[in-house]
Amino acid sequence: IKKEKQQRKVRLLHKFFYTELRKEQQELLEAASKVMGTAYNPYSRFYVGAALRTESGIIVVASNVENAAYGSTICAERNALGRGNAEGHRTYTAVAIVGRGETFDVTTAVSPCGSCRQMLNEAADVSGHDLEVIMSSTKMENIVVSTIRNLLPLGFGPLTLGMDVSRYRESRK
Repeated sequence: IKKEKQQRKVRLLHKFFYTELRKEQQELLEAASKVMGTAYNPYSRFYVGAALRTESGIIVVASNVENAAYGSTICAERNALGRGNAEGHRTYTAVAIVGRGETFDVTTAVSPCGSCRQMLNEAADVSGHDLEVIMSSTKMENIVVSTIRNLLPLGFGPLTLGMDVSRYRESRK
């Protein structure tokens, strides 16, 4: 039975060295790393950058924006989705996330919080396919690649509600 369970085990997270990534993955990580410095983070002093790649290859970037009313804080991933929507983008293939502290580098891969996972799950539903999620430490020495469906198994979204989201796939410029 033990051997059978091991055979059924699916590897959901894959660790990579930066040099092992495809050029498109490296490009997304670099964009997320660059925008990270624009974070407005007076409370946590934690910087996060996110970069989304649209199906047409455009990269949409954003950083986290905090607020004294903590519930109003917007993570970098959700901010990027909002920015992409405002720019007329609705379908994505991948997202990269990088983070650091004000006085320290993060040595583990930074992953999306639960709210961001939920929003990325909905973006995957609208896109019509799973999204690749590239998570990295500050200096990109610890990189994990997965998908949003792996990070949020049994996710709840518009498809769960039986909605036809195909009309939202079109650009709204």
